[in-house]
Amino acid sequence: MALNIFWFIPTFGDSQYIGGKTGARAIDFNYSKQIAVAADNLGFDGVLIPTGRLCEDPWVIASSLIGATQNLKFLVALRPGLLQPALAARMTATLDRFSNGRVALNLVAGGDKTELEGDGLYQKPEERYQAAAEFVDLWRDILKSSYEKKVVNFNGKFYKTTNAKLLYPPVQNPTPPLFFGGSSEEARELAAQKVDLYITWGEKPQDVKEKIEDLKRRASKYGRTLRFGVRLHVIVRETEEEAWSVADKLISKLDDETIEQHHKVLEKRESIGQKRMTILTNGGKSRTREELEISPNLWAGIGLAREGCATALVGSPEIIVERITEYANMGVDTFVFSGYPHLEEAYKFAELVFPLSPSKTREKLVGLAKAETFGGVLNYETHK
Repeated sequence: MALNIFWFIPTFGDSQYIGGKTGARAIDFNYSKQIAVAADNLGFDGVLIPTGRLCEDPWVIASSLIGATQNLKFLVALRPGLLQPALAARMTATLDRFSNGRVALNLVAGGDKTELEGDGLYQKPEERYQAAAEFVDLWRDILKSSYEKKVVNFNGKFYKTTNAKLLYPPVQNPTPPLFFGGSSEEARELAAQKVDLYITWGEKPQDVKEKIEDLKRRASKYGRTLRFGVRLHVIVRETEEEAWSVADKLISKLDDETIEQHHKVLEKRESIGQKRMTILTNGGKSRTREELEISPNLWAGIGLAREGCATALVGSPEIIVERITEYANMGVDTFVFSGYPHLEEAYKFAELVFPLSPSKTREKLVGLAKAETFGGVLNYETHK
């Protein structure tokens, strides 16, 4: 199976450690550009650009990185309610055209109540998903209108438009792909009906399998099929022992007070997905590797001090490929990885893992072994 491997632009900041200021890096344009250019040159298929009050704006970030990259796709967060569907369609089409078809959208319907209200969104959870469904329908219809040369009239519960139309179409016909993740009943139903790819945070393989089977059943009721993805951190080194040593170092600056304060905040979150992540660390009470390795080479240590995706694959390149293959055998074709710090870890992952999983997007990296020189050393194989 051809896999899509994405990396991550940490628009809320980066660090050599989690949960403290030691080794922290502020995010600015130049650092974001460094990560994007590295991911592009290394052969990653794309980058996820997150959204939220703590993040820089994903649309501005993606737009600013178009000219610095050639093949890299931008998975940009799209939150219904912050944009009208017509404006979102116009922004999508422009970004898709200017990047020559290098755009995918990550639909974000859930979130923290306090943050949502700060952005002016006061809907109850079930209303948010209903509104998101209407948003997607109208957004797609308006994007399609540029090809079909017709206007769009829509009169729903949450959105209404009269004679909407889009003059300049996206490159990807009829629309760029729409990603979405969520664990609640409402989220799963929305995914089954409306999106192209369902992405889950990195839970235990058996739990991911349960989600995939459930989503397949739901989608089949609507005559649809879904693609699937997994969002994970990753720590890869030449040996498994070295990788686990790096994992220990990553949380070495954490103290009990920081962990407890972090989980007091998480206890107030309404998100079902976040609750599933929090359980993996036993509410922050797990501390040892034995407790935090919740499945072979799947480590929940990042969840001790990080919201959202809390798990990492840890191991040698061979082990990482084995674990990726486990998910792929369930039907997962897209992986969104990240690592601390994101610039250096992009190189670690690409240099160690990509040669073991060659595909057309890895040709440049794998082909380095055939170069005249590598690392400043003459390749004598080409001069026998």
